Amino acid sequence: MLKQQLNFKLSQKLSPQQIQLMKLIQLPTQAFEQRVKQELEDNPALDSGKESTDEYEDEFKNEEMESDSEIIETESEIDVDEYLSDDEIPSYRTQANNYSKDDDEKTIPYASGISFSQHLKTQLQTFRLDEEEKKIAEFLVGSVDESGYIRRETSDIVDDLAFTQNIYTDEETVEKVFKLVHELDPAGVGARSLRECLLIQLKRREATPLIELSIDIIENAFEQFSKRHYQKLISKFSISEDQLRAVIEEISHLNPKPGGSYSTNTRIVEHVVPDFTIKIKDGELELTLNGRNAPTMHVSREYNNMLKGYKESKEKSKKQKDAVMFIKQKLDSAKWFIEAIRQRQETLFVTMNAIMHHQYEYFMTGDERDLNPMILKDIAEKINMDVSTVSRVANSKYVDTPYGTKLIKEFFSESMTNDQGEEVSTLEIKKILEMTIEDEDKKKPLTDDKLAKVLKEKGYPIARRTVAKYREQLDIPVARLRKEI
Repeated sequence: MLKQQLNFKLSQKLSPQQIQLMKLIQLPTQAFEQRVKQELEDNPALDSGKESTDEYEDEFKNEEMESDSEIIETESEIDVDEYLSDDEIPSYRTQANNYSKDDDEKTIPYASGISFSQHLKTQLQTFRLDEEEKKIAEFLVGSVDESGYIRRETSDIVDDLAFTQNIYTDEETVEKVFKLVHELDPAGVGARSLRECLLIQLKRREATPLIELSIDIIENAFEQFSKRHYQKLISKFSISEDQLRAVIEEISHLNPKPGGSYSTNTRIVEHVVPDFTIKIKDGELELTLNGRNAPTMHVSREYNNMLKGYKESKEKSKKQKDAVMFIKQKLDSAKWFIEAIRQRQETLFVTMNAIMHHQYEYFMTGDERDLNPMILKDIAEKINMDVSTVSRVANSKYVDTPYGTKLIKEFFSESMTNDQGEEVSTLEIKKILEMTIEDEDKKKPLTDDKLAKVLKEKGYPIARRTVAKYREQLDIPVARLRKEI
């Protein structure tokens, strides 16, 4: 048996304009520029740059379409005057802005260079190698990673040579070629482990008692050296603390990543372009939005002329009607985009302004201990926007401060209560922890338990496991690995 029912349901749906705005807000400056460029290419009704519209912007104001019974249907859908009478200069272009084109970032040219692998292959040409050795050497060089290591077992390399290069050889031959690769620059390249990398560099040094002792320790007690069991090393090699200290000093000057220095100079460099700038002027904070976030855009004059031609035409064909529908679509899209840019600018500035005032003490001093607890909800409530909007701004935007360029989300942190009942930022506690470790006696570094006690004495009662978590987030090793002699 069939029944009819009437149900009411409330639902929220985002309009295309809202979706477009959200996508624009989350883009950093460089990505936003690319998005604007793409929109200019896709929408012929949108133009960039300044254009004087005084000659024609008022020409069609207050004019009415002539009645034409043949196009009643089209006119009911398209109000041409609506598009002709709109001010071609968007409102945001007539407002006083807090940015200047003089503040625009300039494009910096970068020198190109050869790859790290090609640099090594070029050096192979200085060796006398037969055909097989040359192919093996090129294969090994091609297997070097960005740090300068070949992290493969010799047996695996022999198998790869057979399967991929059709070169049938043995481990002895590969080891022989390995020794040639280890003669390439930078010293230590082609090593299969940190131990081997350090040994290659030490053996290139002029032979001295210190170098010989360093080689002996790395060859025969590398694990104890890496774990900083200094007393065991002193007993095993019958040396003094001063001698061991000299060895540590010598080894610390070696390069643990021989490929890093070269590859850094030739890889594609991604530069951070700050979206905001905060300056201290006359004792007050001054916030500016990067001018590259405010492109000058307007509706194409050509498209206005097309509408004018349609309006003045007495005979309106089906082809003309289709053309006007296309123009309407493109004009709508252009106006939506220009409005989205305006709203994006406003949202970015309002959000960052609220963050700046919430962290006023920090921006005045630059001391991370002055950072206040702040979560997304705090800012969202201040500016009367959704938490997701604040998140989009914070997660991808940078601000140039007198103390360096910072990612905005770094200013957000949870709060903890100190022994005086005051709420303090977890960032402040991390800074105190970092300073405590810096001031510790390196001969007897503080364990996590002792660090927790020290912080408690300073008024920050946190557990040992919390200290361990913060220490790891600060990329600080455990006490044993911080030990010095």
